[in-house]
Amino acid sequence: MEAAEESSLTFHQGVKDCIPTLLGYISIGFAAGMIGVASGLSVMEIAFMAVFVYAGAAQFIICGMIAAGSPASAIIFTTFIVNLRHFLLSATLAPHFSNYSLWKNAGIGTLVTDESFGVAAGRIFNGRPVNDRWMNGLNLTAYTTWIASCVVGALLGRWVADPEKFGLDFALTAMFIALLVLQIESIKASKLKHYLMLIFLMVAAMYLFSAFVSVDLAVILSTMIVATIGVVTSK
Repeated sequence: MEAAEESSLTFHQGVKDCIPTLLGYISIGFAAGMIGVASGLSVMEIAFMAVFVYAGAAQFIICGMIAAGSPASAIIFTTFIVNLRHFLLSATLAPHFSNYSLWKNAGIGTLVTDESFGVAAGRIFNGRPVNDRWMNGLNLTAYTTWIASCVVGALLGRWVADPEKFGLDFALTAMFIALLVLQIESIKASKLKHYLMLIFLMVAAMYLFSAFVSVDLAVILSTMIVATIGVVTSK
């Protein structure tokens, strides 16, 4: 039954499953484009950054460091640390794509974001299969939307000096809250207590580590520790 469902998954289905997350991509992309212009970047430079960096948090940081006159080495190293969490995201999804070639998996992993991971993980968590066609539909829809949003944001940046006054900075947070609620609704009552405990541990770990290291490192450390606890205590 699961094999039949997996074989029937299409690129188009991946596109459809990406649609609920697009508001987050669009609003944050607008903000990233506007902030890029405010940092002195051209529309073309912002477009290239969206294509080759493709990471909301990293792009905001890059713009801020460029505006502050930071050296290229510092910008590259900081971007690497901020995006290091993608190693964990891809490693989590990897077992479900082990039947595909190295190049296919590299293409899928390159375009995985926090949001596309959330959609894929939610599907896997509910015991539903995934395949390369579906994942490519999900990833490419998000990727093209992000690039277009950053470019439009850069064009609008000449007239909107402060995107935060429109609440665009909260859109990404709101989207993740919605994804979390959808996942909690699908959890069996017998496991809900366990997952709520893990959420509490994640918050506590983040608060603790943030006092000693950067927020980005705190995310990575907290995720590794709490994920390990989750695996060990899962029944």
